[in-house]
Amino acid sequence: MSTATVANRLVTLCREGKYEEAQRELYAKDAVSVEPQEMANGPMGNAKGLKAILEKGHQFQEAVEKIHKNEVSDPVIADGWFSVAMHLDATMKGRGRADMREICVYHVKNDKIVQEQFFYDVH
Repeated sequence: MSTATVANRLVTLCREGKYEEAQRELYAKDAVSVEPQEMANGPMGNAKGLKAILEKGHQFQEAVEKIHKNEVSDPVIADGWFSVAMHLDATMKGRGRADMREICVYHVKNDKIVQEQFFYDVH
């Protein structure tokens, strides 16, 4: 699978809200997830390994009460890297409505995502 194939598949699944399916299908077992420095050590912080990334996803989904908007841009691809802009407007349990926008950068090796890194402002 080329980087473009992985990128387009990830975008398709994320647009459908199938984040866990995307991770199980496209991520390497030893993939790494990197958050901004301010968030790195929290429960939704950095994660190493697919199992930890899946658990992080479960925790996030448990915190979501309702999704109002889920947008994912087309990917921008350069060799083994690609990025997408994501916009999630959701009501979070106990926190109210949150409008979240981020740039997500992915590294692909041997047809699998080996790293994801998220860039967003922490409010």
